[in-house]
Amino acid sequence: MAGTGTTTTAVAVLRDWRGWPDALAALWRRSLRFRTLSVTLLLTSLAIFITCVTMALVIQNDLFVSRKNQALEDAQRAVDQAQSTLDVAEVGDDPAALRDLWDRIQADLGRNSSSNMLLANRIDSESSGVRLNGFTAGLSTNDLSPALSRLVAEFDDRQWWQSVALPTEGGGEVPGIIVGQQLVVPEVGPFELYIAYDFADADQTLSFVQRTLWIAGIGLVAIVAAISWIVLRTVSTPIVEAAETSARLASGDLGVRLQVRGEDELATLGRSFNAMADSIEAQIKELGELSLVQQRFVSDVSHELRTPLTTIRLAADILNDQRDDFDATTARTTELLHTQVQRFETLLSDLLEISRYDAGSVQLELEATSIAHLAEDIIEQMKPLADGHGSELRLVAPGGYSPVDMDPRRVRRVLRNLIGNAIEHGEGKPIVITVDSNQQAVAAGVRDFGLGMTASDAERVFDRFWRADPSRQRTIGGTGLGLSIALGDATLHGGTLAVWSELAVGTNFVLTLPRRAGVLEGESPVPLEPQETLMEIGSATQPIEVTDLHRDLFGENGGRDD
Repeated sequence: MAGTGTTTTAVAVLRDWRGWPDALAALWRRSLRFRTLSVTLLLTSLAIFITCVTMALVIQNDLFVSRKNQALEDAQRAVDQAQSTLDVAEVGDDPAALRDLWDRIQADLGRNSSSNMLLANRIDSESSGVRLNGFTAGLSTNDLSPALSRLVAEFDDRQWWQSVALPTEGGGEVPGIIVGQQLVVPEVGPFELYIAYDFADADQTLSFVQRTLWIAGIGLVAIVAAISWIVLRTVSTPIVEAAETSARLASGDLGVRLQVRGEDELATLGRSFNAMADSIEAQIKELGELSLVQQRFVSDVSHELRTPLTTIRLAADILNDQRDDFDATTARTTELLHTQVQRFETLLSDLLEISRYDAGSVQLELEATSIAHLAEDIIEQMKPLADGHGSELRLVAPGGYSPVDMDPRRVRRVLRNLIGNAIEHGEGKPIVITVDSNQQAVAAGVRDFGLGMTASDAERVFDRFWRADPSRQRTIGGTGLGLSIALGDATLHGGTLAVWSELAVGTNFVLTLPRRAGVLEGESPVPLEPQETLMEIGSATQPIEVTDLHRDLFGENGGRDD
């Protein structure tokens, strides 16, 4: 169990670690403070890093050059003093006196120079003269490079040097240089003389300077980060407050305001924002009051018109029933009166329904209903109207027969409106009504192959009193409120009413209702953009006649359903 817990924790940590890039990317997009602070720290760190590296390299170079020049001057002075001593010495042919002089020169070199690492080699050991060996003190021939030895032996009037790593007593190495030049001993000949200088003190100084630079750089980055955070917090806090306040204002909290401090630019912004919020609140309240007055006016006028309209409709019905007894002109007038009174009554009913939606007093009367059976009933009712326009109503219903809780009156009104619009704009071509369902929803689509609409018209098709072609004569006599009411009915069920249209191709409306009350999930069972063409529809089966035999064969829930 312990091993399993450890593994689970490690996996969780790894998962969290993998999620950090996405979290940082989201923070980078959403936080101005984080983005500004990150850019400031990055650029500051880069500038301080370049400055520290440049200073370290310059100090290192200057320190080495000064220490090298000091070593060269020290070696030259020691060699010059030794050469002067040799030049004035009078030893003759006495080998003992010459060796004593040579020993004294070695001691003088160690005393006159600041280094105790010396090496002297005779250049031409085969030449004639007094035999005199070289000497070594803390420096061996293995520390010399062949190039340095060759240059010292070849040039007798020049000083040569080479950077090397000098061994220490502890087995380590320290940086240094070896300075070499010739030293001429009378009666013997020239010697290669090398003096090694230890740069350990310079290396320690350089390490101290570099360490100090890095500490100072890190400290500067921390100080810049703190200063940036303070400055950003001072500047961005009012901006964040303004963003949060504007979001609350946009969500409907009209009473929210910014707290104004001081008299700077941010204070001016706060006062301007508060003035704008006051103006918006006043205008919204004024518009709300006007809307209430308008809703009350429409509702009151609609209710007041119902009584005289009922009387007028009864009188128009009586006159219309007796129009055969009138002359032609009076009969036509009576028929027009009856038609317009019916249209006026429809408009009045739509206005009352719209006023109920605006007042928020609409309630559903839910019943378990089959949307496929509703579509069959509407097709039966509107078949004579479709025949009058030369259109064929075709039902395709692979599903949608199982009952779903809905308000049948409102859904029937939506389908009637959609099919009526399809007949009106179908140009006498077939109209396909598709009903289907899945586990989440039921849907009905009404497809015509008529005029169609542009994309901009399709966006406004659910607006009140809007028509794509106001100049076109309507034979059904719509009010311009049908689709707006249909959208409200669909939304009231928690569903959707969508439209697809294309000029000279046709239009497709799809009503989708959830099986269970709540938010609609998943795709609609009926696709919004149809796949079939008019040619495919024309070669399909003949219009489906809804008969009692169909109901007897399949029952109330006949057909496929998910």
